[in-house]
Amino acid sequence: MRKIEHIGIAVKDIDQSNELFSSLFGKEHYKIEDVESEGVKTSFFKCGPNKIELLQATDKESPIAKFIEKKGEGIHHIAFAVNDIETEIERLTKEGFEMIHKEPKKGADNKMIAFLHPKSTNGVLVELCQEIEK
Repeated sequence: MRKIEHIGIAVKDIDQSNELFSSLFGKEHYKIEDVESEGVKTSFFKCGPNKIELLQATDKESPIAKFIEKKGEGIHHIAFAVNDIETEIERLTKEGFEMIHKEPKKGADNKMIAFLHPKSTNGVLVELCQEIEK
């Protein structure tokens, strides 16, 4: 794993949260994107060398909706940049980590993604991200 790619924060209202985080960071978000496969709308902020991803549920059955219902708004996951997501999935599986996604899938911000189950990472939802080459 190369670096922390972003921290995902579950929010109820992305417009209200964009205003809050714009005030906090002193700058506007750089991208809003719907990820239909995950049932979310995302908004990204640059914060130094890292990013913050706000996630609002667009489907009441989505993982974000369920997270907010159970735990409320807050930090949802930490994402790490990897050079080769398939190799990382294979390596982590061999190390005994439980993968939510055994194959990478398209995510937000031009990334292929895969999540590790928090049962195998001390309760932290971990996302692997690989930039999609254009």
